[in-house]
Amino acid sequence: QVQLVESGGGSVQAGGSLRLSCAASGYTASMYCMGWFRQAPGKERERVATIYTGQTGIGNNSGHYGDSVKGRFTISQHSAKNTLYLQMDALKPEDTAMYYCAAGPVCYMTWHNYDYWGQGTQVTVSS
Repeated sequence: QVQLVESGGGSVQAGGSLRLSCAASGYTASMYCMGWFRQAPGKERERVATIYTGQTGIGNNSGHYGDSVKGRFTISQHSAKNTLYLQMDALKPEDTAMYYCAAGPVCYMTWHNYDYWGQGTQVTVSS
């Protein structure tokens, strides 16, 4: 049974930083895409960042990003700990959303194509 558990959300002022974590279990890391998606009230769930587990081995920090977060957010993966991270810097009020960790066989851009999801962690950015 694949399980994903997010943590690290909270409230921060504009310009601040947060680091989200996703602990994964029950899958072979080298065979899956993992990513972060977010959903604000009244909006569709959107891709934040995705990465192939084991892409560059332990400590892999490559990935692809949504246009709205590129240059501010960094996705990384620690294979030895089966943990996915999202470092969020220069946060803006429009980043306020529920953030979800997801996993699937391919790094599709749309959330519909992922097989497993965490419960989400709330990020709130005030101005």
